[in-house]
Amino acid sequence: MLKIKMVVSLSFALLIIGSLIGVPQGRSTIDGAQTAKATFAGGCFWCMEEAFEPVEGVISVVSGYTGGQVENPTYEQVSAGGTGHTESIEVAYDPSKVTYTQLLEIFWENVDPTTPNAQFCDHGNQYRTAIFYHDETQKQLVEESKKKIESTKNFPESIVTEIAPASVFYPAEEYHQDFYSKNPIRYKYYKWNCGRAKRLEQLWGNS
Repeated sequence: MLKIKMVVSLSFALLIIGSLIGVPQGRSTIDGAQTAKATFAGGCFWCMEEAFEPVEGVISVVSGYTGGQVENPTYEQVSAGGTGHTESIEVAYDPSKVTYTQLLEIFWENVDPTTPNAQFCDHGNQYRTAIFYHDETQKQLVEESKKKIESTKNFPESIVTEIAPASVFYPAEEYHQDFYSKNPIRYKYYKWNCGRAKRLEQLWGNS
């Protein structure tokens, strides 16, 4: 019992110290290493998981829903429209290994930022592209990255990707997590049939 009390007291003390030194918003610590969050919406969250999970410095990628009004939404509710939520991913990463700016570059090159309320074969507000920033630093970096894309892009269409503060993120059902690796045949058929790779190549020159 004494050991338990000591652990609880130590945890409480660390919590107080953390609040005093000010761990940045959207960041936390895991085993002493600082981690940060990034939240993106790029249409089908299966495809966005595939794009971010192999990146060095990315700790985890969770598929889910955010940006809407309905609490604890289900996939059926979100996919039907009307919840305000969009399919999204929440990325936990180590900023000493990969920067937020680098994650933004990966985001842009994996979406079509020119189509409002749609991504490739998926249509509706629930498939809009969006970047949900967790603090003012992220907001500034998002705006800078958007300006850079606008000044260097090879396509004539305007960028319509939503930029908004992060709100409650609701993880999707377990069967959606890592779907691309757990169901590779079904996933690859969906991605090919949706025309995602072809459109990305047109926009960004991706192969």
